[in-house]
Amino acid sequence: MSLKQEIDKRKTFAIISHPDAGKTTLTEKFLLFGGAIQVAGAVKSNKIRKTSTSDFMEIEKQRGISVATSVMAFEYKDKRVNILDTPGHKDFAEDTYRTLTAVDSVILVVDSVKGVEDQTKRLVEVCRMRNTPVIIFINKLDREGKDPFDLIEEIDTTLHIQTRPLTWPINQGSLFKGVYNLYQGHLNLFESNKSQLADEVIGISDLHGEEILNYLSVKDTKKLREDVELIEGVFEPFDVELYQAGLLAPVFFGSAINNFGIQELLETFLEIAPSPRSREASERMVAAEENKLTGFVFKIHANLDPNHRDRIAFMRVCSGKFERNTFYYHTRTGKKLKFANPATFMANEKILTSEAYPGDVIGLYDSGNFKIGDTLTEGENLHFKGIPSFSPEIFKELENRDPMKTKQLEKGISQLSEEGVAQLFIQEPGHRKIIGTVGDLQFEVIQFRLEHEYGAKCAFIPLKFYKAFWITCDDKKMLETFMHRKSYAIAKDKEGNPVFLAESEWNVTLSKTDYPDIVFHTISDYAGVANEGAVS
Repeated sequence: MSLKQEIDKRKTFAIISHPDAGKTTLTEKFLLFGGAIQVAGAVKSNKIRKTSTSDFMEIEKQRGISVATSVMAFEYKDKRVNILDTPGHKDFAEDTYRTLTAVDSVILVVDSVKGVEDQTKRLVEVCRMRNTPVIIFINKLDREGKDPFDLIEEIDTTLHIQTRPLTWPINQGSLFKGVYNLYQGHLNLFESNKSQLADEVIGISDLHGEEILNYLSVKDTKKLREDVELIEGVFEPFDVELYQAGLLAPVFFGSAINNFGIQELLETFLEIAPSPRSREASERMVAAEENKLTGFVFKIHANLDPNHRDRIAFMRVCSGKFERNTFYYHTRTGKKLKFANPATFMANEKILTSEAYPGDVIGLYDSGNFKIGDTLTEGENLHFKGIPSFSPEIFKELENRDPMKTKQLEKGISQLSEEGVAQLFIQEPGHRKIIGTVGDLQFEVIQFRLEHEYGAKCAFIPLKFYKAFWITCDDKKMLETFMHRKSYAIAKDKEGNPVFLAESEWNVTLSKTDYPDIVFHTISDYAGVANEGAVS
């Protein structure tokens, strides 16, 4: 198979949502359709006894939430599907933001009962930063929720994204019968089956024919016909090019836990979602069809297998063909590296692979060479656009509770910060370690993993900082003066970049007035999206 055929075959996407919208359940049902698993465990609020396939870390099993991105792949109808199931909890949003740099499209899950929630808004903003195509799946139609037309209007106005329904539900809650596929023009009715695929799918090509009355009541049929007529009258015909440009979001309805509407979603996604495309590097655009290998690391995870204390870098292949036991150029360090055991993933199961193509995500065993954002090539000095860090909202000082384990603590917090679990700031004098996070739950994860993976015990002392700002200035002397006078609030990030830890919004405003030449960034990636994060 040629390189172009391999590229056209692949669909790489992330599933994102607010917590508890049904994201992980939808992931499992895709795997079920793809034959990657035979029975999907119904994801319940308490996963202590029954955990989902894609939640593999011990703390995820105990807390019943996803706190790390899982990578999964399967084959479906001659397509290679790469799913990145992301954390839904807002405290782990940065892992999701990084993951969005490695995909070609996104499926956004919305809870039909709760509608658009705060985390949903932020996720769509991140997608918009890169014009990532979005498909919306409105879930939990088996429950009494908001009216479908009200939901569509809420999505349009709240997320500022143009939508177009491609399926439409027949009732809700206990009366939910299935979905009508507007895109293909037929009706599919599913039997409720939480763990296996429905055996029978009924297709009806003519919505206005008499045959539909064999499956729906006169009342339901009339309502469906009226809804479809209204949709076709109000919405413009679906345009695939607008969707792939990130300007139009097709909408699907269903119930992931009951397998309603999942097949329509999956098969339409495979038809319309983009295959791997060109990627922007600082030096030039890199086309997926180029023969030479390029790729970048968007995630690092230590101790994926606690029995082996491994450290794996997740790399998205951008162009060319990756081959096992071949030397590749690490552009940040200038080293040549080869990989004897590259792996693909099914949640926590790793499978040795000999080759990978654009769109694929592979795991590279890492002895400490990689950082998030690193690029591999066949020799060209390329740097893919950086993966940004956003300003934390909660700051705490790390306190060592077991001086005999100081080395373990140092190693552990260094590796966890490299993974992106939290941001580490070092403040002198005293090499004071300040941890910055989006939410309190991250501190629980850090504490848990330091103890169980590194044997180090710690505590956290709350600090009264408002926000972290990366600071830059064309006048080097001005920057040095500012850092000297504000030394009590200056720290360095893990890359050695200066950071101003502001105590209040007023503190930032005053500093900006006193030092007008200094730029205060809320995003660390100055070369990429930093302009959007600069405080004026």
